[in-house]
Amino acid sequence: MQSVIEQFLAGMVRERGLSPNTVAAYRNDLEQFAVYLRDGHRLEDWGSLRCEHLQSFLEYLRDRQYAETTAARKLAAIKSFCQFLVRSGLLPSNPADTLPMPRVGRFSPRAISATEIRQLIDAASADRSPEGLRDRAMLVTLATTGLRVSELTALDLSDLDLQREELVVRRPNGRERRIPLVQEAIDALREYLEQGRPAFSPSKLEPALFLNHRGTRLTRQGFWLILKRYADAVGLADVTPHTLRHSFAVHALANGWELRDVQRILGHVSPATTQVYRQLLAQLVQADGHVAQGQECYHEGMTVGAAMSPVVDA
Repeated sequence: MQSVIEQFLAGMVRERGLSPNTVAAYRNDLEQFAVYLRDGHRLEDWGSLRCEHLQSFLEYLRDRQYAETTAARKLAAIKSFCQFLVRSGLLPSNPADTLPMPRVGRFSPRAISATEIRQLIDAASADRSPEGLRDRAMLVTLATTGLRVSELTALDLSDLDLQREELVVRRPNGRERRIPLVQEAIDALREYLEQGRPAFSPSKLEPALFLNHRGTRLTRQGFWLILKRYADAVGLADVTPHTLRHSFAVHALANGWELRDVQRILGHVSPATTQVYRQLLAQLVQADGHVAQGQECYHEGMTVGAAMSPVVDA
């Protein structure tokens, strides 16, 4: 992968006469992207690059709170590189064509209220089909664990332990964290496993927890579409999987959790990454010191502490 990056940079120097500083910036951005693909997605060649990999990388940058100007610069380098991959015949089409540039401005996570989360879950709960059971289990799990959507869709059956009331999030580097489950999530997951998942007719060798209509692993894009459908149905605008992650963190702090516990649940390396949620919570607190109505913790039955594994990469 490195040799292709060097070919691209050499062409940029010939065609555009880039300065050494600009070339160094492009190299750093593309090498970071390549390392992320190898470590996070096990990609070994550029021919396997897809749009979902780029979306995942942007989510990775947001999680680490890169300045939006920095994220925009990195994406611009990747877009140019993808054009080169297409011109060189290494990709049949450009996976970055439909990817919007990050909006440049101050990062401000958005949280929705416990009432709005309940509306989303109730919308899924009204559907007793296998898809509805799956959707309810996913929404409850996401809302009460703060998982990234990539972590949710990557879950295997072996990562769920209903006896111990926890799930395991595994990282490509072998690190993991264990996350306790609230009773509502346990009930929703058990019902999906018993009545929903078998209806998708998966192969006995299919390890994925959450399945699509073909009986194979549901993708991040598939979940985005599912969430958007429910959000539209209940009249919620601009709700993304990351909105639920942000909401989890804010609600936990509103319910009295320590910042370090929220950090451990979310898998942040640095407490500074989690600190932004405390700042967001301050905006929701009323003059009398109480949290604004509807912002109470959705997952108040959840416990943290000794069961949690060491902090892992964000």
